[in-house]
Amino acid sequence: MTNEQINSKLEAMKEYLDLLEEYQKHSFEEVAANPMLRGAIERYLELSLEAIISVCEIIISEKKMKKPDTYKGVILVLAKAGVLPQEFAKRLAPAAGFRNILVHAYDKIDLKRMHEFLQENLGDFDEFAQYVAEYMNVKSPSRQA
Repeated sequence: MTNEQINSKLEAMKEYLDLLEEYQKHSFEEVAANPMLRGAIERYLELSLEAIISVCEIIISEKKMKKPDTYKGVILVLAKAGVLPQEFAKRLAPAAGFRNILVHAYDKIDLKRMHEFLQENLGDFDEFAQYVAEYMNVKSPSRQA
């Protein structure tokens, strides 16, 4: 397995999440009123979601699994392969759709939804990193507490 590639993606994701955690202290109103803050949050969420998708694709390729047609599918394939628990993968998979909105429909981003995602879903990234690290039998990158 390409541990170095995966570790690199997880380390980058950790850095993005540390930044996003700082943005959690901003209210919805602050985010909506500040285009630079909003843009930073959008970008770091996008990069964090890209890291998850990239890690999934690396594992799928390395294990010679059939690659799904969607980013949501790459997360679900890892559940079928036992890398991720089924329930967790079902909860995480819709985030791939949110990534698509951030990348392709940035003019239609629901700021309320983005702010809620920032407030409620950062732990999913840590949980993903932990499951992947366990699967790879390596130490997961830890974030600041």
